[in-house]
Amino acid sequence: MEFKDYYQILGVPPDASQEVIKGTYRRLARKYHPDVSKEAGAEQRFKDVGEAYEVLKDPEKRAAYDQLAQGRQAGQEFRPPPGWEADFRFSGGGYTHVGDFSDFFEALFGRAGQAPRSGWREARLKGDDQQVRIDIGLEEAFHGATRAISLTLPVIDDHGRLTRKQRDLNVKIPRGITEGQRIRLAGQGEPGLGGGPAGDLYLEVAFAPHPMFRAEKRDIYLDLPVTPWEAALGSRVTVPTLGGKVDVKVPPGSQTGRKLRLKGRGLPGKPPGDQYVILAIMAPPAGTRAARELYERMAREMPMNPRQSLGV
Repeated sequence: MEFKDYYQILGVPPDASQEVIKGTYRRLARKYHPDVSKEAGAEQRFKDVGEAYEVLKDPEKRAAYDQLAQGRQAGQEFRPPPGWEADFRFSGGGYTHVGDFSDFFEALFGRAGQAPRSGWREARLKGDDQQVRIDIGLEEAFHGATRAISLTLPVIDDHGRLTRKQRDLNVKIPRGITEGQRIRLAGQGEPGLGGGPAGDLYLEVAFAPHPMFRAEKRDIYLDLPVTPWEAALGSRVTVPTLGGKVDVKVPPGSQTGRKLRLKGRGLPGKPPGDQYVILAIMAPPAGTRAARELYERMAREMPMNPRQSLGV
């Protein structure tokens, strides 16, 4: 019996992470799957890849294999040492690859739950999950909505080849969703092979630019222009929010950049976000003689150096 280098079969290093091993297996299994590949030798490659993954995906099997693999190379004559498996416990069932495993595999792991022998062409492979980004409006995130979207997603055609096709979907946008969150559409991802289930489709939410508001998680920000007298004397002004207009008190002596908090006026949630109003003082133009004279009078009667903190 020849020793099999499972790392070499998958084309990964011995210290590869589980994520790398899983990703490599899925890529190779799809490449050589009977529903897709017409290459010579694809059947054997598919079986080898499935067997290698069956060992390397399982921490106990992998640890046992690594112990036996020390100093050995693929193709060398091999017999497992007597009693080598005493330090390991192998759980049966859950085989990824359906078909006949090699004598090498069965010599090591065959007693720990036999793999089904239904033939390699019955192997089922779950489709990959897909992720795409969708832009939504802040109003949709605030109120919730149902959106019709068109996406170009992978499908298996009548000849078993992976291609892409436009699909129209109705997507429910949850009320209070935040940027970066994902909406899961079960079974709407890449199709499975050999009758395997389809993967899931994940829609990553991004907020489209808004003419007034910007969002930071659940909090909403609005730059609010105010006149010099509204800021200096104090006033009540009307402010737009995603839930409608509200009246807000501007404290006397406010300056540009002052932040006013509207509790609970952000995106819904537990707890909801807040809306922050950032004041921006807008000076009217000196477009008439009277306006210019008024500014000159203000300069005389209310002298100030707004750059004093800068040392100038």
